[in-house]
Amino acid sequence: MITLQRGLVMGIERTLVVIKPDGVERRLVGEIISRFEKKGFKIKALKMFRFTKEQAEEFYKVHRGKSFFKDLIDFITSGPVVAMILEGDNAVKVVRLMIGPTDGREAPPGTIRGDYALSKSRNIIHASDSPENAEFEISVVFKSDEILD
Repeated sequence: MITLQRGLVMGIERTLVVIKPDGVERRLVGEIISRFEKKGFKIKALKMFRFTKEQAEEFYKVHRGKSFFKDLIDFITSGPVVAMILEGDNAVKVVRLMIGPTDGREAPPGTIRGDYALSKSRNIIHASDSPENAEFEISVVFKSDEILD
């Protein structure tokens, strides 16, 4: 935490963002990264890769046992993704606001999902929902030597 003038507190956090296979296929990677950069986030790591089934199951283990788990794993492993670590003031909360609700059909215009997502399952993007989950998800996707200080 950094304390600013007049007692304001700024919380610098890291969060993980994954542009899902539908976002990569639709060539939205540059547009999405640009939105985060324009908001002032620093990119601490960035890579394109394809989730293995095992890696995807670990990444989404909080959903294991739910009816949509298999479809989620099948989708996230269906093509390349672009993952990035973003750092900034209250990154987890701000990024979640920028991406919008899970169901792109209900997401407000101006959010990434509101502007680009076609459905609840094909919703372009994933972002960590808490600082604790961000640390876990980052550890699944990135090796420590891939993260810049």
